[in-house]
Amino acid sequence: MEVEGKVKLVGETQTFGSNGFRKRELVITTEEQYPQHIMIEFVQDKTDLLNSYAPGQDVKVSINLRGREWLDPKTNITKYFNSIQGWRIEGAAQAAPAANAMPPMPPADAFEPASDLNQADHDDLPF
Repeated sequence: MEVEGKVKLVGETQTFGSNGFRKRELVITTEEQYPQHIMIEFVQDKTDLLNSYAPGQDVKVSINLRGREWLDPKTNITKYFNSIQGWRIEGAAQAAPAANAMPPMPPADAFEPASDLNQADHDDLPF
């Protein structure tokens, strides 16, 4: 899956536990009728992917949705948690270059009516 938007925040790399687990958070704001602030986690070696991004940049982020189950030992109730994990980020595509755009249409008065049509036949339909 992919999410596109404008970078709102690039967090610092955080390290957890004795094994050195690393996590870094990115918040992007989508550009739609009702913009959403989406927090995306980058973990381990993927945290370095955020080094060259700053607030205000348009980006496209490839993500995976992650879910996990947790059993509360005190209440014996199972709870579920979701996270969004990024694995690639790139600058969003800019507007297509003019070379790929369609050429402009000539004005309608540039087209001359066909002169070889018989005036009597102008109301006849071919079907």
